Amino acid sequence: MSEEEKRRDSREAVTLFVEYEGADDLIGDFTENLSSGGTFVATNRALPLGTRVQLVLSFPGLLEPINVEGTVRWKREEAGPEGDAGAGIEFEPGPARDQLAAVIEKIKNRDPRTVSRLFRVLVVEDNKHVAQLITEGLRGSARRDFGGVSFVFRNAEDGRAAVEIMRREKFDALIIDVYLPILDGPRVIQQARSELGLGDLPIIAVSAGGDAARRAALEAGANIFLDKPMRLRQVIDTMQRLLAT
Repeated sequence: MSEEEKRRDSREAVTLFVEYEGADDLIGDFTENLSSGGTFVATNRALPLGTRVQLVLSFPGLLEPINVEGTVRWKREEAGPEGDAGAGIEFEPGPARDQLAAVIEKIKNRDPRTVSRLFRVLVVEDNKHVAQLITEGLRGSARRDFGGVSFVFRNAEDGRAAVEIMRREKFDALIIDVYLPILDGPRVIQQARSELGLGDLPIIAVSAGGDAARRAALEAGANIFLDKPMRLRQVIDTMQRLLAT
C-alpha cells in the first residue's frame, strides 16, 4: 500500500455498532459520558489513535439507530482488571453532538416517533425451527402489523429453565409448547399462575398433541391454544388480539 493509500485509508471512518440493553442504559451512558464529549467502546478491533469512528447506537425499541462520529483518543489493548479491551472515542463539539442531545431528550420523553412500545415475549420451545418461526416472524412483521411496537424475545428449551427465567424477568406474554423436556408445559403454566403469581400474564400454549394437549394446557391456565403445525399468520393474529386488550 502506498503512502497516499494509507492516508486515504486512515481518513475513512470505521463503523462500530453499540447495542444497549434498553433506553435507560443509553440515557445513563449519555449522562455519564456521551454528553461530556466521549465514551469508551469495548472492541477487539485494532484502532490506531486518530482513527475516525462512526458509532451506530441502538437498543430494542429505538426506531432509527443514532449515528455519531468521533475520533480514537486512547485505547486499551487487552482485557484486564481495568475492563474490556477497547477504545476511548472523543466527539467533537458541533451539530452532531447537538443532534445526539436532542435525540436523547426525545428518548427520555418516550417520543413515539423515536421509541416504540416494547412487548417482551418468553418463547419456550425445544424445537428450534418452531422457535425461529415465532421470533423471526413476529420481529419481521412488527412494523407492518404492529405499528409502534417492537418485540423483545427470550428463549428457553425446557420447562425448568422457563420457570427460572420468569422468576427473574417480567414478560408481556408467554408462548409455550405443551410437551417439553424436564418440566412440561402445563406444569410450567401452573407454576406461573400459582407460585410465581402471574395471574394476568397472557399465555399461549402450542402443541401437535390435539385435544388432549389442548385440554391439559387450558386446564392449567393457558389463555389460548394453537395447534401445530402453526401458520405465522395465526401467531400474528393471536398477538394482535393480545396487544389490543
